[in-house]
Amino acid sequence: MRHELTRRSASREPVGSLAHKRGALHVLFLVGVIGKGVDGLLETLGGLTLFFVTPGQIQSFVQALTLHELSKDPNDVIATYISNSAAGLTAGTERFAATYLLWHGAVKIVLVTALLRKREWGYIAGIAAFSLFVVYQLYRYLHTRSLELLALSVVDAFVIAVTWFEYKRLRATNGFARTAARGRPRHS
Repeated sequence: MRHELTRRSASREPVGSLAHKRGALHVLFLVGVIGKGVDGLLETLGGLTLFFVTPGQIQSFVQALTLHELSKDPNDVIATYISNSAAGLTAGTERFAATYLLWHGAVKIVLVTALLRKREWGYIAGIAAFSLFVVYQLYRYLHTRSLELLALSVVDAFVIAVTWFEYKRLRATNGFARTAARGRPRHS
């Protein structure tokens, strides 16, 4: 057993090597994409939920959720922000949010599935879709000054970058999933 561990340790690439950097980028890609998948699932569930609850029910839920914290600290930034956001919710904004979350989440789920299955089309479509999300989020930021939109845009830019590097890696190593129709990877 000890000899086996020594042999495995000796065969590892040095930390500064190109193979090690590619491996680290691949891990970052997986973390980013799986995170997007979980986010897409939560957005889809949130969008579906918003179609079935009223703004009043959301406000009551948020009030119950923040009551304890606001009773201890009436100036709590997070609890106040959540409470004020719920108080400003109308039926129209709720329907918009439900539709947006449902669409946004479904697109993410489809793209993440394609990326994890190493479908070549998924990389280009994912980069394009995530880029459109960034453009829209930055557009909305200009109107709302919402720091959450900036944070989401930074995360999306990170996912775009690691997706591009993963695409280049798979393209160079012929690592895309084989298509059933031809039995070999398709290259454009």
